[in-house]
Amino acid sequence: MKFLDQARVYIRSGAGGAGAVSFRREKYIEFGGPDGGNGGRGGDVIIKCVDGLNTLIDYRYKQHFKAGTGVHGMGRQRSGAEGTDVVLKVPVGTQVFEEDNETLIADMTEIGQEIVLLAGGNGGFGNMHFKTATNQSPRHANPGIEAEDKWIWLRLKLIADAGLVGLPNAGKSTFLSAVSAAKPKIADYPFTTLHPNLGVVKIGERDFVLADIPGLIEGAHEGAGIGDRFLGHIERTRSIIHLIDGTQEDVVGAYNTIRGELAAYGHGLDEKHQILALNKVDALTDEDREEKLAALREVSGGEVLSISAVTHHNTDQVLYQVIGTIDAAKQQLEDQAKAALEEDWTP
Repeated sequence: MKFLDQARVYIRSGAGGAGAVSFRREKYIEFGGPDGGNGGRGGDVIIKCVDGLNTLIDYRYKQHFKAGTGVHGMGRQRSGAEGTDVVLKVPVGTQVFEEDNETLIADMTEIGQEIVLLAGGNGGFGNMHFKTATNQSPRHANPGIEAEDKWIWLRLKLIADAGLVGLPNAGKSTFLSAVSAAKPKIADYPFTTLHPNLGVVKIGERDFVLADIPGLIEGAHEGAGIGDRFLGHIERTRSIIHLIDGTQEDVVGAYNTIRGELAAYGHGLDEKHQILALNKVDALTDEDREEKLAALREVSGGEVLSISAVTHHNTDQVLYQVIGTIDAAKQQLEDQAKAALEEDWTP
């Protein structure tokens, strides 16, 4: 299945059916009068978050979704049937934007979540509805309310606990395959990864979801290379694993490039908890490894792990740090919820 994380679709709700103008005329029945029924309500356009999807590829082949129109009212007090709803099924993490691709309409974060994007038009009243003591033969009915339509953007942001970032060939896909059952494409040329990959990592009795995104290069926020569009998939992560290729000469330059692109992208990516790791240390001498680790510690101002995804050297250290970050984030949310309850409580 191909991966598609953005799609533009046209949606249209159903128009309401018109009310009927009708009069009862039956032999041997003494009281006639208006008996026009109401029109049916138009169908809604609903977006629903479902399990089992991880891409928006369905919306590449069908971009127009129209709900059913309400049926017109009829004589003998018959109301029209309601129009059928149309349901857009999307994976967890999908965001819905207006046509400007900036105004957020909905954020689908839980399976089963449903939101009505466009409501169907109400059906019109038939002339039976307008009968009164002073107007016993109304000869008018309401038309149904018109349909609504617009273009929207669907944008998928994967739900992951941690994300892998780094320059092309930093070893991100190798790391993902080493710590999870995911099988991303691995090769010795840049931009092997062309779309994000997800893997479930199990460490001890714990597990979490790890996302690998295509490599960044300098100027990615301006469209260089693959660009920075896939950075949206790690906006929701609690931690970022920043891998540096230890076999390159300028590890400090590689670090600054990625940090600069994260800052240029915005959305708080450069403020997320970072786990910095020098990868491919199995190909370095002890002297080179220590020199590059020292340079990275100086520029980052924090801890730098020495790992090898190929030999699994120290990969567990990275994973346990991610678990620690997840636990800390959950504890913070619990503390905030507890504090909010205590603040709202009154004797």
